[in-house]
Formats: sequence, C-alpha cells, structure tokens
Amino acid sequence: MTPIEHARHILDTMLGYLGFVVQIEEDNGPDGPTLQVLTDDSDALIGRRGETLDDIQYLVNRVLQRHIKDAPRIRVDVEFYRSMREDKMVARARELGERVRATGQSADLPPMNSYYRRLVHNVFANDPDVMSVSQDGAARFKRIFLRRRSK
Repeated sequence: MTPIEHARHILDTMLGYLGFVVQIEEDNGPDGPTLQVLTDDSDALIGRRGETLDDIQYLVNRVLQRHIKDAPRIRVDVEFYRSMREDKMVARARELGERVRATGQSADLPPMNSYYRRLVHNVFANDPDVMSVSQDGAARFKRIFLRRRSK
C-alpha cells in the first residue's frame, strides 16, 4: 500500500467513524499528494476559517507518520476549499503589492499561519520593488507587511 493510499484509508476511516459520508479522490499535483474530500457536509469538515480542515490534515499526517516513518506530507482539501483560499490569498497579496508599488506606503495582510505566510513571501521573492516581512512576535498567526524595497 502506497503512502497516499494509506492516508486515504486513514481519512476515510476517521470520517466514517465521525458519521460523514464522503468520496475521496487522490491527486499528485505540484503541491504534493492531495486527498480531495467531496461531501454534502463540507461546512462541518472545513470549520471556521478552515481550522477543522487543518486539524483533520494534521491528524491524518500524524497517524500516517506513525505507520510509515518516511511518508510524504499529505494535503487534505474539502470541496477545493484550500485551493480556492490559496488562490484568493495570492491574488489579494498581488493586489496589495501593486498598491504598495504605486503609493509607496506599506500595507499589511491579516494574521496567517506559516504555510500561508510562505505563499505570500513566494509571491514577492523575486520582485525588485516590493517585499514581504513577517511581524516578529510569539503569536501563532503573524501579520505580513508589504513595503517598498530600499534602493
């Protein structure tokens, strides 16, 4: 059994015990192996701002790592929620980046976890005019500031 098949079994079993009727599709995309959950109860599985979905993904990966030590990290998505959210976040970052480029005034994005911060940082990694900076602090979710690069 491959790691993604094993992860699919873990996810299907977990959601079955919780009473969800789901269809799970496997995808080996550019972001790595993904399990796409299709269900009528998507709101319950996604949770508030994707927190339940993040928790489900964490649990699937923890159980998978206990069974297969060198298993790749598996992404779990529900009804393409994560994909759409990432696309919206990148589009918003680019929009704010253009405003920073035009006005010269810094802008900030709302607090986000490390995965989403990395997405935003990658948007501006090779941009000669705009850069992203994470605010220091002990918070789990950090703000990102966009500002003009010094020339």
